[in-house]
Amino acid sequence: MMSARIRVLLLFLILTGILELGASSGARAEAHNAPERVPESCADNDPLRQPFFGDTHVHTTYSFDANSQDTRNSPRDAYRFAQGQGMGIQPYDDEGRALREIRLDRPLDFTAVTDHAEFLGEMNICTTPGTWSYWHPICFAHRNIPTAGILAFGFRGLVDKERWGLCGEDGADCRAKAGETWAEIIAAAEEANDSAPGCAFTSFVAYEWTASVGRGQNLHRNVIFRGAEVPALPASWIETPSAVDLWDRLEAECVEGIEGCDALTIPHNSNLSGGLIFQSATATSEEEPEATRLEEARRRSRWEPLVEIMQHKGSSECDSRLPVWQGDEFCGFEKLPYDRFGAKQSSYVESQQATANNYVRWALGEGLRIQGELGVNPFHFGVIGSTDTHIAAPGLTSEQAHPGHGGAGRMEAWGAPEAESFSDDLEFGPGGLAVLWAEENSRDALFRAMQRGEAYGTSGTRPRVRFFGGWDYPEDMCGSPDAVARGYAGGTPMGGDLGARPGGATGGPRFFVSALRDPGTARDAGAALERIQIIKGQLSEGEILETVLTVAGGPNGAAVDLATCQRRGQGAASLCSVWEDPDFDPAQAAFYYARVLENPSCRWSQYTCNAAGVRCEDPTTIPEALEGCCSEDHQPIIQERAWTSPIWFTP
Repeated sequence: MMSARIRVLLLFLILTGILELGASSGARAEAHNAPERVPESCADNDPLRQPFFGDTHVHTTYSFDANSQDTRNSPRDAYRFAQGQGMGIQPYDDEGRALREIRLDRPLDFTAVTDHAEFLGEMNICTTPGTWSYWHPICFAHRNIPTAGILAFGFRGLVDKERWGLCGEDGADCRAKAGETWAEIIAAAEEANDSAPGCAFTSFVAYEWTASVGRGQNLHRNVIFRGAEVPALPASWIETPSAVDLWDRLEAECVEGIEGCDALTIPHNSNLSGGLIFQSATATSEEEPEATRLEEARRRSRWEPLVEIMQHKGSSECDSRLPVWQGDEFCGFEKLPYDRFGAKQSSYVESQQATANNYVRWALGEGLRIQGELGVNPFHFGVIGSTDTHIAAPGLTSEQAHPGHGGAGRMEAWGAPEAESFSDDLEFGPGGLAVLWAEENSRDALFRAMQRGEAYGTSGTRPRVRFFGGWDYPEDMCGSPDAVARGYAGGTPMGGDLGARPGGATGGPRFFVSALRDPGTARDAGAALERIQIIKGQLSEGEILETVLTVAGGPNGAAVDLATCQRRGQGAASLCSVWEDPDFDPAQAAFYYARVLENPSCRWSQYTCNAAGVRCEDPTTIPEALEGCCSEDHQPIIQERAWTSPIWFTP
């Protein structure tokens, strides 16, 4: 077991170094006015669209960091797990038998395995006996002294951007082996994808582009391909030193280079970007980034129609520790005590609390400001959640019996009985889910949903949320059996643009928002709904003014018994509202999104404390490894939630 000092150094060094379409807002609005008519290829096809739950951020044994943590499950295993099969995970005994077994309470509808493009070839070489490179000192260290191996890869590969001698002249051997692994990733996705007419499960060919600069300022993106027509190799950060370079490579090698190829990129963990991820996409270092320019704004709007707002390393919506959001109590949800990987558990933490530009809500406002200057909004994006699992376990978001997802999280506890230690660092959690509104569960339909931003993210549960904006929705729409059809016919769904106010109209836009509670599972019945809020941001004289309004439900006195994790109090099975903006200014650009809050429940760490019999009033019940149960920093309660993609108004 590595010491805490070595683990901190390891995380710091790796994660600090490594580890033109451009549609205008108006053009995008036209695409949202009504559902597209798509071929009825799947037996289950609904022109009014259905919610499909999935995970677009999954690492397997092919990722260098997961591999170093003894993750042995492959993309094929991950896809089987996503469809409901059980799976063994680390630790393993001397005979290679997994000592822990996991299974989803309910399958996912879609998954994208996103192994790191960086070091795919090196992992292939270092773990496949038969060549001299297998015994290269770096490979030997990777297999036997993971700390040293990761440090070596991190320094040379992703700090110096050079490859070790095991890769051969000019890295040719590693590129060749990366091609073999990439072919396996593609084949696994093709085998898992259930095409028409069944369409029970959709898989996407994908990977992660892992750019980090300075002291671990995260610029990571997941790259999702529309189909099986993909480049011969994934573009890694070693070859493409900025997001713009990544888009250039995808444009040349995919969109223009291969018939039928299309892709998009999804930024994640803006909360760990040190304020960089929503700056210019040309950034290659922590130096002051240049201003976003028109062409870049257009390209960003095309390539990044979604952003990941929630995963196991925290939420990225907003932060109530900052003055700008202190009035929004729900901005305190799942926050990390540092703003970049390099600050984790170090003295550097105190001087690196997150700033507003680490968060999605700030970017939405910044997009309005840039649009006012350039005429294009680079942050016209929808939102999703995902897990970022590093144990090949997509969709494993239950707070109960959370095994830890690895990656930057805790690893040494995996060798201890579950009830004797936390399975992860306390600031991390099980992660979130991506939800896409599409006609059917097929690659084409889901990819179109991602492109138009008709998506929402959850903190791991499965409420069904609709959000439409228009100008003349009736006040009784919530009781209408054709409310969804009216939503499409009279306006735009989440991810779209309102368009111009009809001539002669004087009121503000109206928003129809509804939510159905997560129906739960046999193990967990799920929490009832507490409230729906609409968050508005408006550009006024160069400043962003924000308003948070509860439009359905509200405080209901619900609570949770920490000793038993039983929920108490009342809540709603469904909530709905038609809300008109009373402070609408037709001369000012604005965005609106909905936030749905469930009643409180126990967080994963509290389940662990209870399973071990910890009672904070009795010191004899508190094992050393679980002292965090009684720490002031421990958050025993979580209020699960969903965030919709925004709806925009442009004068």
